[in-house]
Amino acid sequence: MSYEIIQWNRLAEDEKNSSIQRPVLESLREQGSIISSIFESIASEGDQALKRYTRMYDGVEIDNFLMNEKEIESAFSRTPRYLMQSIENAIENVKTFHQKNISKDAGIIKVKEGVKCQVIRRPIENVGLYIPAGNNPLPSTAIMLGVPSSLANNKQSFIVSPPNNEGLVNDSIVVAARLSGIGKIFKAGGAQSIAAMAQGTESIPQADKIFGPGNSWVTKAKQMISTLGLPVSIDMPAGPTEVMIISDGNTNPKFIAYDLLSQAEHGIDSQVILISPDESFLKKVSIEIDKAIRTISTREIARISMENSKLIFVDALEEAFNISNIYAPEHLIINCQDAEQMLPKISSAGSVFLGEWSPESAGDYCSGTNHVLPTAGFASSYSGLSVDSFCKSISVQSLTREGLQSIGDDIINLAMAEGLEAHAKAVAVRIEE
Repeated sequence: MSYEIIQWNRLAEDEKNSSIQRPVLESLREQGSIISSIFESIASEGDQALKRYTRMYDGVEIDNFLMNEKEIESAFSRTPRYLMQSIENAIENVKTFHQKNISKDAGIIKVKEGVKCQVIRRPIENVGLYIPAGNNPLPSTAIMLGVPSSLANNKQSFIVSPPNNEGLVNDSIVVAARLSGIGKIFKAGGAQSIAAMAQGTESIPQADKIFGPGNSWVTKAKQMISTLGLPVSIDMPAGPTEVMIISDGNTNPKFIAYDLLSQAEHGIDSQVILISPDESFLKKVSIEIDKAIRTISTREIARISMENSKLIFVDALEEAFNISNIYAPEHLIINCQDAEQMLPKISSAGSVFLGEWSPESAGDYCSGTNHVLPTAGFASSYSGLSVDSFCKSISVQSLTREGLQSIGDDIINLAMAEGLEAHAKAVAVRIEE
């Protein structure tokens, strides 16, 4: 397969924009209405509707959605020791990173004499974590959601994940969830599990915030929550995975080929982009992709995904960083000499990987950072998950009589300008005493 190299500076402005557009798969026209009916059914029928949709979409009968201790112990016994050890190692690295990045409560700030303010953090009470388990069960996502939730000390944190043919959650997901500190694991997936977490059923509690990636049905269901007037938020907008690589050509092209394929194999709507000022290097990578794709078991998915790939030749690295900041990639690999010196050039990205020994796979599993990241350009305004994502900030103020008097006239003037007289009088009656 031959991959076209885009000559960036030969493109008109509109062609530049269209050349880095993300792929859009034609979604089911009735997806929204089907998901609406799922929400309505679960709101009125609870577990009965959830059982019906699980039978319909997952092909299994579930009597009790909550995994019991015997089922969880069986999952542990079936999990190979080497995998258990890798899960434990990954949890330790993720915990180390997130523990050192917990924002502490700010101290009391004296705004002026008699006026003190501060911000305190409190864990969100109830959080629901969605762990995908379709073609590729993702125990790593159980780690990435479970560890920061445990560190945040959410009062109730639980997982939902699609059941397999035996009506159980994938063993590696169960082990990763339990070792990450998550007690409750529910055998439910898809849009119906999002509807259950958003509204609550006899089995699945209502969450205050829902986390986790999923397919288009899960994503659409999460997005629809805000239209239903429910007091439930979501972590971030999500979409197909993506990686952008900026390389000066001073690395092994085989490394780059596998970095691109590691995202392409996720799904047919993934997008991978390589930008370089070295055109001969781009051609070498193209050859290596063709060699590498034959060696991976996910080659059929990767081949389709690679149709959305872009190899872009630019005149200078500076131009590559401009493109990257406009695109705002989920994953950005800077595979250049002195990569760390280029970090100040980045203004928008979900997660950055510096140098040829920092593959994106490291962030997906074991380096310690979180792999739940904003996609589809949302990295321009959203951040990846952290312990802060599982907490809420509460502002606090404490005024003395003298402090209120010192700002009282300003409060009254602003309140009256807005036509809110009771606001003004709430101050006036105090300072007039």
